[in-house]
Amino acid sequence: MTSTVSQASKANGYLFTLLAIVIFSIQDGISKHLGAIYPPVFVAMIRYWAFALFAIALAARSKEGLKITATTRRPWLQLVRGVLLPTQIVMVITSFTWVGLAHSQAILAATPLFVALLSMPLLGERVGWRRWLAISVGLGGVLLILKPADGLFDRTFLLPLGAALLFALYVIVTRLVSRQDSAMTSFFYTGVVGAAAISMVGPFFWVTLAPVDWGWMLLLCITGSSSHYFLIRAYEVLDAVAVQPLTYLQLVFASIMGVTLFNETLTVNMMGGSVLVVAAGIFTVWRERVVARRRAGLPSA
Repeated sequence: MTSTVSQASKANGYLFTLLAIVIFSIQDGISKHLGAIYPPVFVAMIRYWAFALFAIALAARSKEGLKITATTRRPWLQLVRGVLLPTQIVMVITSFTWVGLAHSQAILAATPLFVALLSMPLLGERVGWRRWLAISVGLGGVLLILKPADGLFDRTFLLPLGAALLFALYVIVTRLVSRQDSAMTSFFYTGVVGAAAISMVGPFFWVTLAPVDWGWMLLLCITGSSSHYFLIRAYEVLDAVAVQPLTYLQLVFASIMGVTLFNETLTVNMMGGSVLVVAAGIFTVWRERVVARRRAGLPSA
C-alpha cells in the first residue's frame, strides 16, 4: 500500500514538474512580447505585485499560518534574496528582447554549473574531479553558445550570462537560509521583499498599457504564480535530481516558440553548446545528490 502511494506521489510530482515547465515557457513567451513593448522593470513590477499577493495567501493557508511563516532567523539573507530575484527577472525579460528567447534560455541553462562553482567559496563545499570535468565541459558549451557564426562577439550576450550568474547566487543564498528557515518562509519573503524592492524603482518606468495588453499582463501574473506553485508541489515529493533534468525541457519549448512565434534562428553553435550545457548540468546535479547521500550514510540510489 505504501509503495502504491509512493508511486502515485512520484507520478504527481512529475506531473507538477511538467505543468510548471509548460507554464514557465508560456510565461517566457508573454514576457518577451510585453518586454519588447514596455519597460521590463514595469512588466516585472506588475508581475511581482501578483506574486506577492499569492505568496501571502499561500502562507496564510499553510499549517504554520502567516505569523509563523513570516518569522525568519536570517532576515538579512532573506532581504538579499528578495532583491536578487527581481533584478534577475528584469535582466531576463530584457535578454529575451535583445538576445532572443531561445538563445537566452540556452545560456540560462548553465545556471547549475555556476551554482556548483559558487558553492565552493560561499558554502565551503568540495567539488571532486567528476564535477570539475562536467563543469569544464558545460562551460565549454557556454563558450560555444556565445561564439557567433561570424566570429564577432555580441556584447548583449553578457546580459543572459549575468542573469545566470545572478540566479546562481540567488540559489546559493537560498541554500544558506534553508539551513534555518522553511521553504514556505523563503517563498513568502521572495514574493513580499521582491515586490517591495522592485516597487522602489518600477513606478519611475510606469507607462499606460494598451487595453489588449492588460489581458497579456493578467495572464503573465497568473502564469507567474501558478508555475511557482506547481514547482513547490513537485519538490514536495521529488528530489532535485529528478526535477532538474525535466526543467531543461524549458529550453526545448523556448526554442520552438522562438522559431515559430518570434522568427528566431537556431545556430549550430547554439544547439551544440546547449547539448553540452544540459548534459553537464544534469550530471552535476546528479553527482551532488550522490555525494550528499554518501555523506549522510545513505545508499546512492
